[in-house]
Amino acid sequence: MNPDTLFNLRGRVALVTGGGTGIGWMIAKGLAGCGAKVYISGRRKDVLENSANSFQHGTILPLVMDVTDKESILSAQKEIQQREGKLHILVNNAGITGPVSRFFNDLSSPEHQNAETLGLALFNNESFDSWNTVYSANTFSVFFVTTAFLGLLAKGSSDVPGYKSSVVNITSISGIGKLAQNHFGYNSAKAAASHLTKMLATELILKNIPVRVCAVAPGVYESEMTHATITSDMVDKVSLGIVPVPEKRPGTAEEVAGTVVYLVSQAGGYTNGQEIIVDGGCLAVNPSTA
Repeated sequence: MNPDTLFNLRGRVALVTGGGTGIGWMIAKGLAGCGAKVYISGRRKDVLENSANSFQHGTILPLVMDVTDKESILSAQKEIQQREGKLHILVNNAGITGPVSRFFNDLSSPEHQNAETLGLALFNNESFDSWNTVYSANTFSVFFVTTAFLGLLAKGSSDVPGYKSSVVNITSISGIGKLAQNHFGYNSAKAAASHLTKMLATELILKNIPVRVCAVAPGVYESEMTHATITSDMVDKVSLGIVPVPEKRPGTAEEVAGTVVYLVSQAGGYTNGQEIIVDGGCLAVNPSTA
């Protein structure tokens, strides 16, 4: 009963999608720091290589993969199959914000004249293509990446006695609360990813496939995706709900990475089909919207 036993990931092979920046990079460093060999994927090779080369406390390797393209996913799967022959940890982190209607919460904007002007403003500002794009990145990719790597994950389970490989989907408290936060597409796509997590966990159990599936739902964390709207000095004023974040700060790398490390290590081996919220108490003080 010591940290080296509970959270030891030496000998494990991990893949973190969207792993070159933001929360994905936080998680990748946490996994590598605990001993895992970590592949970080994304579309931008230079970003992946720069991040991987900057880390000196473990093994992080770049792997170009577009999670919205089946051929790209299969190419990455084949590369890991050839290099490793197995996979122990898959973190589905890649995601985008999608369409944002910034006028929606500004009650003084001209779009708020009446129901018709507001409805048409939303209708005209967003599109089927933009919604398809955000769902492809935030929801569809969870299904296609997980299924493509499922065989390698099952092999990873048989590789370590008493251990089951693990999938962790990075969802969001935006998919749990009921406010749109100016982006209906993103929030509903994250809600869909949360339910997809539970469906995958249940179906894999029923099909006797030795792979656990859980989710981590972060609140406010600074990243490329959130930087334009939420920064450190704004967290005590800007909220994802009605009441500001109680901790009055963004989450840290250790807090989100540590949660993932728990789920994929021996310590989390009895946890399956669960979504863990790490939001600084935001949903705790916004119960009417969650």
